[in-house]
Amino acid sequence: MSFNTFGHLFRVTTWGESHGPALGATVDGCPPGVPVTVDALQVWLDKRKPGQNKYTTQRREDDAVRILSGVFEGVSTGTPIQLMIENTDQRSKDYGDIAASFRPGHADITYHQKYGLRDYRGGGRSSARETAARVAAGGVARAALAALVPGLTITGYIVQMGADAIDRDRFDAGQIGENPFWCPDATAASRWAETLDDLRKSHNSVGAIIEVVASGVPAGLGAPVYAKLDSDLAAAMMSINAVKGVEIGDGMAVAALTGVDNADEIRMGNDGPLYLSNHAGGILGGISTGQDVVVRFAVKPTSSILTPRRTITMAGEERELITKGRHDPCVGIRAVPVGEAMMACVILDHLLLDRGQTGGARGQIG
Repeated sequence: MSFNTFGHLFRVTTWGESHGPALGATVDGCPPGVPVTVDALQVWLDKRKPGQNKYTTQRREDDAVRILSGVFEGVSTGTPIQLMIENTDQRSKDYGDIAASFRPGHADITYHQKYGLRDYRGGGRSSARETAARVAAGGVARAALAALVPGLTITGYIVQMGADAIDRDRFDAGQIGENPFWCPDATAASRWAETLDDLRKSHNSVGAIIEVVASGVPAGLGAPVYAKLDSDLAAAMMSINAVKGVEIGDGMAVAALTGVDNADEIRMGNDGPLYLSNHAGGILGGISTGQDVVVRFAVKPTSSILTPRRTITMAGEERELITKGRHDPCVGIRAVPVGEAMMACVILDHLLLDRGQTGGARGQIG
């Protein structure tokens, strides 16, 4: 099985290859009557599309989405929504040199070992271009969430590039859309610009850590064991190309805390429980608390670089390889809207699951 589908009730199947004629997503399970328009979806795709500045790949794709089914007179019908994005700037000749060689750090070798063949033009399904389809599907999820949970917001941003992290004391949400890095710290963004300029000149790349926060998530989403909200979020983020680590809340840092420090104390507020901290990232026992849901994921450095790397060919011969083409010096930049999309899909999926099981009923406090 190829497992090109994720989700329980809100299900997304992505299709297409990096250098094929088109790619897209089939979205099933969207409730009927949700306003869904091309313009609304395009807003999110424009955040992710390549070629917007010198710090991303110079492949020029409009990422213009088309809605082929499941929407009538501007609203969802409850039937599968088919989304398509045409590829218009493929340059497959850049990949001719790797047709018989495996790019170090890429999935070329594992795809060959598993399937016995591979699409060497940009990596086919293993290419980060697949994430455009996820962002389109995430736009549908956002539209449904806006209808079902008004006020719920999802915001992503980079908190670390390489070893250089933001200063949380300088966190300014207003800065996130004001620089090419979705960075909430203007001073860090200036440093990162210099870092990427140096890396591009030296034919190198760097990784990043992205944080995604969902605010206004109702308490009670998730399940205690095999469909935990945090386990589904972790799986969703880990499925993004180049992601090698995921944290919920304080994540790995909780190992350095004591029980006194880590426990999120609770008081009674005017509108219900009031938590004094959020080390748990808005999820306890796999179920949302009503606090901000906080997820971070680490993206490795782009493996496609112009610096020679040692590898082997399909015949088993050793060689040095330079990966030509147009690539991101920090692929984490364009991973921000992808992380937001995956958060939206998972939150909506669990909202629908909860409605199906409990009808939205909640235990009373106070």
